[in-house]
Amino acid sequence: MTPRRALHLLGAVELTTLAFLLLNLVTVHHRTVSGILGPVHGLAYTATIIAAVLLAHGRRRVWLSALVPGFGGLLAARAVNARRVRAGLED
Repeated sequence: MTPRRALHLLGAVELTTLAFLLLNLVTVHHRTVSGILGPVHGLAYTATIIAAVLLAHGRRRVWLSALVPGFGGLLAARAVNARRVRAGLED
């Protein structure tokens, strides 16, 4: 698995857990669901930021994109991919 793919996967997990947390909040608001998904979302968000910082190679746009809650990991993966395409290192 490429690092960019890992960042994309982390971003997808982050977005999915956030969507389920918000869905739980507006519907039944089960404390058990919040108790499980909250920490999973926090870990995914933190892992996304760490992965983006490691892949940024000095580019602020990559890791700053990862700071956006929810879909920041997907934005950061796209920014990493754009850099690779411009450098001619397409996957």
